[in-house]
Amino acid sequence: MTDATRMMPVDEPTRRQIMSAQALSVLDSIVLSLSANSFLAATTATVLWLDGPSLEILLWLAAVLAINLARYVAVRIVKRLNCAVERPQRALKVLSLGALGGGIAWSLPPFIGAVHGANGLNPYLIFIIGGICAGSLMQSTAYSRTALCFAGPPLVSAFISLLISGTTEALVIAADALLLAVMMVRASQLSEAGFIRSQIDRLKAVALASSLSDANAEIRQSYHQLSSLANRDPLTGLGNRALFNQRLRGLLDSTVPPGTLALLVVDLDRFKAINDTMGHGAGDAVLVEIADRLAGLTYPTDTVVRLGGDEFAVIIEGEGAEMRGREIGEDIVRLAGDPINIHDRPVTVGASAGLALHPQHGETADDLFASADIALYAAKEGGRRRLGLFNPVLKARIERQRLIEATLAEAIEARQLLVVFQPQVELANGRVTGFEALLRWAHPELGPVSPPDIVRAAHALHISPALTGYVATRAAELLRILPRLGLPEAAVAVNVSPREFSGDTLSRLLIAIASEHEISPSLMEIEITEEATLDTQAAGAELARLEAAGFRLAVDDFGMGHSSLAYLVSLHIDRLKIDRSFVKGITTSRENQALIAALIGIGRALSIDIVVEGVEEEEEAEVLRMLGCRHAQGYYFARPMPAAEIPRWLDEHAMRFGRSTAGAP
Repeated sequence: MTDATRMMPVDEPTRRQIMSAQALSVLDSIVLSLSANSFLAATTATVLWLDGPSLEILLWLAAVLAINLARYVAVRIVKRLNCAVERPQRALKVLSLGALGGGIAWSLPPFIGAVHGANGLNPYLIFIIGGICAGSLMQSTAYSRTALCFAGPPLVSAFISLLISGTTEALVIAADALLLAVMMVRASQLSEAGFIRSQIDRLKAVALASSLSDANAEIRQSYHQLSSLANRDPLTGLGNRALFNQRLRGLLDSTVPPGTLALLVVDLDRFKAINDTMGHGAGDAVLVEIADRLAGLTYPTDTVVRLGGDEFAVIIEGEGAEMRGREIGEDIVRLAGDPINIHDRPVTVGASAGLALHPQHGETADDLFASADIALYAAKEGGRRRLGLFNPVLKARIERQRLIEATLAEAIEARQLLVVFQPQVELANGRVTGFEALLRWAHPELGPVSPPDIVRAAHALHISPALTGYVATRAAELLRILPRLGLPEAAVAVNVSPREFSGDTLSRLLIAIASEHEISPSLMEIEITEEATLDTQAAGAELARLEAAGFRLAVDDFGMGHSSLAYLVSLHIDRLKIDRSFVKGITTSRENQALIAALIGIGRALSIDIVVEGVEEEEEAEVLRMLGCRHAQGYYFARPMPAAEIPRWLDEHAMRFGRSTAGAP
């Protein structure tokens, strides 16, 4: 029985199912964790041996490997005996005991004499202990005790060893390690509590869905008597996509008087979040309730269907089809926002809808459905929870994207795209340390085209490498002139789409550009999003090639994705760029201040540079400086500018800070 389940009012069968889910979750990841643990132990022992060979290191490595082997055998026994299902409490105790043994083994290195140097504990060992502890806590979202049993002893021993070292650097790192430990423990406990709540809600939702299914059995049975099962959705009792296609095509193949046919498409908002957090049983209950509400708004002559997932459609027939289509659309948007009780717990989803009319918006079934779908997309893009009616503006939007795609390749060839540069500065003194290259395009017919539209079009045309090469070339040209501006060590960052990390096309392209312009790759920083780091085989190999070539690597918008900090460190990332959302309101938000301070401390301990984006006000810059942040960029310092305007801006910037701002630290 876990501490978290004791605090929640659940009966014994439910508690047993939760513990079983926790045990299964831990078992799913432990084999990979043991392999990684053994590999890290071997590499750590190798590094320590190179620093100073000793028998203690070999004995420690043998102990870790022996414990990992014993844990692996225990896991196999637990799986073979099906303890996770039949005796989950015993399985969790065995797993926790094994984790404690591994943690005790990892607590020994800080006290091996060979790992101490003139300045205290070996920094590599600090990094490894922090990494494996963070990794264990991040993986143990279902059951925190195993992670805490493993992470606790190493963190405590490292902290004590740092305090014993007594140097200023060691004490600072010890404080950072303590903050990291507190945050990790708290996050682990919250993750376990969230996992338990989701399991409880899932079990309750399954029971409720079963109850709803029983209550509506007679209604569904009458539906099935009127129509074959092949044309019915088994969950909601509505028609399915097959019935929808048959009915709509049949109507349009016959003579339909103008103004007597409309098509409404409805899509739920936040449905995926309910499925993910409360389970599919709760999602099914929501679908059944929305289906009932939608069916209650229509006439017997209308055809109401569930197209699949959380998408519904209504074929509206008869006089005044447009007016009734608007009424049904507005009513379902309003009613979908009313709470749905899932076992006495109110859940709100919301809905968006799109309406298309025959023959104005389509004379064929495919055209009419495409028009309704476009109207639905516009409603979602406009803020959700609204009804969208297809109109020529939406059609123009589609034509706009097509025109972008038709002219992008030529614009790249003719150098019509503008690359602008936003400075990055030191907060302490305003010294310019680099620039970020950003893309702009003033289309001759469309006007300004946003960077996401450009990137999307390049991907659709399969010319992403050409677009990246265009921006990287402009960055290389700027790097050639920066030394003459007194910035010989300033870097220029280039954003790269995650889709480009397949094969070695990107690395070969950037290496060729750096060679052609005779610039050092170390001055060109490659910015990627966290999404690009999730494919360890493709992205990891390409990032390794870029690192080997000498390019600096940065992760943009850090904190908005789901990448592991330990994995980012293993990729030898040079910089983490903190998203603007953490900066907004930082002057008053203690939570944001604590998060950024923790990231800065971790970055300092792991030798990863931290850059904060989106600094727009002097007060924000001052708070970040006081928190220990060194580098930042944003409108407070400068808006993105063409390369030709950089010399003038440097002069103005120098006057603003009252000193020379050239050069990197």
